[in-house]
Amino acid sequence: GVALIFGGALVFAAMYVGSIDAMYGTAYGAMALTKSILFAILLLLGLANFGAVRRFAADGAAVERVRRFVEVEMGVGFAVLMTAASITSLPPAVDLVEDRVAISDVIVRMTPALPRLSSPDHAALALSKLQARLDDESRTEQRSTRAPAFVPGSGALPPRNAYDIAWSEYNHHWAGLLVAVMGLAALVQCSARAPWLKHWPLLFLLLAAFLFLRADPEVWPMGEIGLIESLKDPEVAQHRLFVVLIVAFAFFEWGVRTGRIASRRLSLVFPSLIALGGTLLLTHSHALGNMKEELLIEWTHLPIAVLGVTAGWARWLEVKAPDPEERWAGWLWPVCFVLIGLLLLGYREA
Repeated sequence: GVALIFGGALVFAAMYVGSIDAMYGTAYGAMALTKSILFAILLLLGLANFGAVRRFAADGAAVERVRRFVEVEMGVGFAVLMTAASITSLPPAVDLVEDRVAISDVIVRMTPALPRLSSPDHAALALSKLQARLDDESRTEQRSTRAPAFVPGSGALPPRNAYDIAWSEYNHHWAGLLVAVMGLAALVQCSARAPWLKHWPLLFLLLAAFLFLRADPEVWPMGEIGLIESLKDPEVAQHRLFVVLIVAFAFFEWGVRTGRIASRRLSLVFPSLIALGGTLLLTHSHALGNMKEELLIEWTHLPIAVLGVTAGWARWLEVKAPDPEERWAGWLWPVCFVLIGLLLLGYREA
């Protein structure tokens, strides 16, 4: 069965991707590669289940182990299906022979650099400048209505300049720093050397507030576009959904860590939302009007999404699976958090 699946994947790659440079140089190829990685994780889980089934007679915990692995397989399988759904919205890589991203561009963009920890002024952003110019024209011409610089959901892309890039990089770098700190705190808590670190999930609230304020500078409270109106833009709507998920991360995991939540089911909310967030990130895209730039950003987001899915289901195993899976899963998901933080710290758009 595995051989048939592998053979089918090779035929699929030959027909729709076609070459190695299309694998990294097109969005279709990048998503296909991500799907392959998730599918490889799925096969590893299947292999672990196969080994557990063969130990049914000698290992009383094998039945419980198989049950938990099947739950995780279903979750990772859902992520694979979401990736496949995203792929269907893209033109096949073999049809895109022009404007492919070179491997040198990917390497340069993914090479770590010093993080940007100082933010440009909001007034320096392209949309703020355009709105200020339109307001000046309205006053000069004594118009009764004010022309908006950007209308969410109109299909038009907001303008961008170098300060917008710096703003975005600043957001990603500070978010990465917070995520890396949370991962390290969870790792230290695993060693039982610092019980007070059980409060580390509250850092999620700081991250949520930061993203709510800065993820979309054209939207309230920093911008002039109302919160409800801004939800017509799919990218803004996804950002707001991520903020809600992050707030839920904080309250549920903090409750579990401090003993305020004793329910086994409620302790699964955090890993479920982490896995869901990683899966949603597989479908998240940035509309920049430049296919190469959009793909280079995807090359940063896709590994973060895979790590998010892995972290969520590893935490699920830590909560539900017997030893030794509980033990190694408890170390795996904080490592994924640290890696996500490092990827965000290395995020660049130029």
